[in-house]
Amino acid sequence: MPWLRSWRRRTTSVPAPRKFPDGLRERAIREVRTTGRPGAHVAKDLGIHKEALRQWVRQAEADHGERDDRLTTAERDELKQLRKENAELKRANEILKAASVFFCPGDRPSPDEAEQVIDHLRERGLGVDPVCRELNLSPSTYFARKRRPKSARRLRDEQLMPMIEQVHAESGGTYGARRITRALWRKGVEVARCTVERLMAELDIEGVIRGQRRRTTIPEPSAPRPPDLVDRDLAADGPDQLWVADMTYVRTWSGWACVAFVLDVFSRMIVGWQIANHMRTELPLDALEMALWRRRIKKDSRLIHHSVRGSQYVSIRYTDRLADIGASASVGSVADSYDNAMAEALNGTFKAELIEMQGPWKDVDQVERAIFQWITWYNEERLHSALDYVPSAEYERDFWQSQERVPQSA
Repeated sequence: MPWLRSWRRRTTSVPAPRKFPDGLRERAIREVRTTGRPGAHVAKDLGIHKEALRQWVRQAEADHGERDDRLTTAERDELKQLRKENAELKRANEILKAASVFFCPGDRPSPDEAEQVIDHLRERGLGVDPVCRELNLSPSTYFARKRRPKSARRLRDEQLMPMIEQVHAESGGTYGARRITRALWRKGVEVARCTVERLMAELDIEGVIRGQRRRTTIPEPSAPRPPDLVDRDLAADGPDQLWVADMTYVRTWSGWACVAFVLDVFSRMIVGWQIANHMRTELPLDALEMALWRRRIKKDSRLIHHSVRGSQYVSIRYTDRLADIGASASVGSVADSYDNAMAEALNGTFKAELIEMQGPWKDVDQVERAIFQWITWYNEERLHSALDYVPSAEYERDFWQSQERVPQSA
């Protein structure tokens, strides 16, 4: 339909604003100001819109100091320049503020860091040229890197980063670079520890750091003291030969929660544990009973039970229970920080990987549920550096399988 096409052309086309010559502008203003002719007549004669001519005349009067209701041309140009400079300063400040999150003071950013910060600022609506000018970077280098295909190292990094995040998440956020590296090795992924450290820094993730252990058991000078059968030699040739025991505590909103552990030295497996709102002998004794039941310890065992010289562990009830199964009680020496180091290390790991990571805690019941899950993961999945980065349960299975392969003597 011809009339529809003509209507569309009239409604969609917008004429560009006219640029009048300076000579025409000056002639029109002079004609109005000197002759006194109406501005509408002058505008019609010169082919100018009357409103445009009226604004020119008003501006000329302001420039000559004849009116105070508007700025002069010089003042308007100065204001325009100041606004432009202010906008540039705001943009520069925004660029530097955003870039300070990525760059270390005084250090020249790496090409990867520079590309990341420029990409980040581009997403915020800032141009590449202003960003590069403020950060003293090269726009051509940035665009060349964007056009260049990714290097083999970067492609490898992009493959490894999801794996590292997955292992870190599966550990509850506890694994550092050392254990993540070993976990990837176990999955058949060959990667260097330094690469894992670099990518963890890029991903902004890290493992837990164990804090200082606090004292939970108090020696009882008057109680009979069993001998020290270990003498710092915390080693065993098989399961259920040497156990170490200790207690720690957890702060909750409803009060203190006390936890007792029994650990098998050979496999680093937690064989018994208990939690209560007190630190009486019943607490470590219940943990011991769990360990005896889980490991099916019978009478006449050759088990050595090593602990600190706390009143709970040297009590009559506790030592009598050990005597019932033929276990030998061993107590570390006084004022020796290494007398029960393995049990103390377990307490530190427990605090760092569970209590401090997932707290604060409401009450004893909430802590108990979390401990149950954590111990299952600790025994079945956690990689132990002392076991060449193998979980405790797997380490024990390998031991029993190796014993079955050894021919029995007649």
